[in-house]
Amino acid sequence: MADPALPDLLSLKGKRALITGAASGIGKAITLRFAEAGASLELVDRDEEGLRHLQETLRESRVEVHSHQVDLSRKEEIEALWARLKGRSVEILVNNAGAYTFRSFEEIDEAFYDGAMAVNLDAVFWMCQAFIRALPRGRGGAIVNISSVEAFLPFAEGLAHYDAAKLGVVALTRAIAREFGRRGIRANVLVPGGIRTEGVRRLQRETLRRLNIRRMVLAFHFNARLPMGRFGDPDEVARAALFLASDLASYVNGAVLAVDGGFLSS
Repeated sequence: MADPALPDLLSLKGKRALITGAASGIGKAITLRFAEAGASLELVDRDEEGLRHLQETLRESRVEVHSHQVDLSRKEEIEALWARLKGRSVEILVNNAGAYTFRSFEEIDEAFYDGAMAVNLDAVFWMCQAFIRALPRGRGGAIVNISSVEAFLPFAEGLAHYDAAKLGVVALTRAIAREFGRRGIRANVLVPGGIRTEGVRRLQRETLRRLNIRRMVLAFHFNARLPMGRFGDPDEVARAALFLASDLASYVNGAVLAVDGGFLSS
């Protein structure tokens, strides 16, 4: 029997993908690429207006699109989301949503810590659990979780909470890969770094406006470590996500794939 053709391996037609943090940045780029590949889409974000704009953008793609305004830091909202999805088989889960908030390690209190973990780690845990529970026995699926170079090489001050959560995402993903691989469930991690998202551009503008010298120095050193000499585009992460979600990666499970221009190797 001949091997499948490349377009068939890359296609997501007949599959339903749920993407969190879909309204902007990397999540939006993943959404656009998955739509191009033919996936039906369940888009999740707190930003209702951003979801509405994205849905308008996707109108000409002729794929089925549903939007859900959800605060992923609240487990009850995650449970309500999956209750609404009952009857729609989701075969692909992309956990992209996250919160990138600076705070000095010595100033972190319990409320801030709990909030950071709720978005960056706990939500990933509960979303993965609900996804696996909802998959019919005998039917495989793909999980793509988004971590960060910060998990492996903490570079910026004031992100200890974020670093801990994002490394937790890696451990969680590999545990799922080990435990559920025999059920045909693949779980992999993308590790972006130096991606020019709206959030990064906003942080750069804020740094310049406030003349934050420490962050300027940090940015200089970060740029100096980039072997490719430039920041990445969200679509460059989206292409890697499409690979991991598709049958091109049918034997890729428990992998940690850096999309960082070589930052971690420099």
